Amino acid sequence: MIVTRSRLHEVRFKRAVDNYLAARCYPFKALVAFSGTVEDGPRKYTEAGMNGFPEARTAKTFERPEYRFLICANKFQTGFDQPLLHTMYVDKKLGGVNAVQTLSRLNRTHAEKKGTMVLDFANEADEIKAAFEPYYETTLLSEATDPNLLYEVMTRLRAFPVYADTDVNAFAAVYFNPKVSQDRLYAVLAPAVERFKELARDERHDFRGQLTDYVRLYGFLSQVLTFADADLEKLYVFARHLRRLLPPDKDELPIEVQQNIDMESYRIQQTGSGRIALERKAGVIDPVGTKGRYGLAPEEVEALSRIIAELNDRFGLNLGPDHEVTLGHMMEKLDDDAALEAAARVNTRENVRLTFDHKVESVIQEIVETNFDLYKRITDDPAFGETLKNLLFDQYVRGHRDAEELIKRGESKSLEFKSTLRWSLKEDRRDDKGVTHATLKTVAAFLNTDGGDLLLGVADDGSIVGIERDQLENDDKFMRHLAQVVRNGMGDRAGTCIDPKTQIAQGKTVCVVSCQRSPEPVFLKWKGIEATPEGDFFVRQGPGTIKLSPDSAKEYIRTRFGPLASQL
Repeated sequence: MIVTRSRLHEVRFKRAVDNYLAARCYPFKALVAFSGTVEDGPRKYTEAGMNGFPEARTAKTFERPEYRFLICANKFQTGFDQPLLHTMYVDKKLGGVNAVQTLSRLNRTHAEKKGTMVLDFANEADEIKAAFEPYYETTLLSEATDPNLLYEVMTRLRAFPVYADTDVNAFAAVYFNPKVSQDRLYAVLAPAVERFKELARDERHDFRGQLTDYVRLYGFLSQVLTFADADLEKLYVFARHLRRLLPPDKDELPIEVQQNIDMESYRIQQTGSGRIALERKAGVIDPVGTKGRYGLAPEEVEALSRIIAELNDRFGLNLGPDHEVTLGHMMEKLDDDAALEAAARVNTRENVRLTFDHKVESVIQEIVETNFDLYKRITDDPAFGETLKNLLFDQYVRGHRDAEELIKRGESKSLEFKSTLRWSLKEDRRDDKGVTHATLKTVAAFLNTDGGDLLLGVADDGSIVGIERDQLENDDKFMRHLAQVVRNGMGDRAGTCIDPKTQIAQGKTVCVVSCQRSPEPVFLKWKGIEATPEGDFFVRQGPGTIKLSPDSAKEYIRTRFGPLASQL
């Protein structure tokens, strides 16, 4: 392993190592591991482009005998478990736990590995010794999280006259019934919301806090413990949904308004001045016509630039290149976290988010010295901080979903399989209307709910069909066709909320379409199938997709997107 100082150094090391191996006719190859795109002069480099295969396969490919060198900067510097690693070349300053984690990549045992070696060009022996000493013998966790706290919080919640066990059981009966519509969930919760409104102001504040504590604590503990008490799970789903419907205190603006109208962040900025002079002459307009060919939309802006642009537009800011660099470093830290990657590869989006929130808080603390302006804005402005975390989470999940691991989990509220995009396997013919509509309504439902992953080329039973069955010339044509039908059916803005990537699973190509939660309602109009002029509104319910009636859709939009959105 060659540990370099930056992603740019990685690119240059890779080119140098490749040239060296080729000049001496060695039968070995080198790999790189980094996130995003690196610019070196006029050229742009990615991990997949330099390695010649998708980045999800880098770790596995390194096990092949011809690949003897792995060049990294942050990614794989920690959390990479590979017993074949023997020697490490270090050209980067290391310190503290980062030094321990990096050098410890070599300590995995292998039957044919008799020792290890580190060739360090950047650090002193005393510095490495000081970094290792606190961890040399025993490192203790000050205190474990007590699962019994759940029962304590449950007892405190029951002391409020807001709900009874019968309310929790009634909601669970509706929630776990896949045939029940979304509006029935809100109807069951309505009495509890009314009782909450009757509480005194300080009691409402206390109840809301206890409810939040229970949701967060159960969400964390359920990842590592199996609870035999079903009442805990019932209260969890009840509390999670009830919390969303509780009205804010009267001296505060509703959260929907706070998220959409932030007067403190608005600015007035003159962009130009002058007169608009009109020339006095007859005007000419062209008749209505058609286009011979509709080209694809312009290439998507780089992910971090898109995040910066969205934050600037939403909060009236002037975040620039320095902030984009900081976000890049934050994403690299998250990308390099092995525990987070393991969770993202196999878990539902909801469970991944719990782990992500914990990890991203640590990463935010690390920028206090390098970009205090961004740190202060994240910590002082809850709306900005939450929006940034949502954007970073969506970006992270897009690059860390493994098709084979997802298939093992089976379909769920945030995961669905579709055999093809446009080809009817039953009739063995192209069906752009019915088959494509089935895919699009799933995408629309994910965007309108909490996001999710759609696997194209996988049958309902988990067997791999492959996107080759859609009979498009290559993967690139498939991806372009998918992007085009999404834009045609749901609009350009909806198209920015999906990120499709192809992966090889059992020798066949599968397309993993990561769908983020849309910031606005998404309606689907497709080849006259829609029942209303504005289009059909789909949401996820359990492991399936349902279409809401216009009245139910309006109420759902008001609750999910805010009262302003329901008037659109």
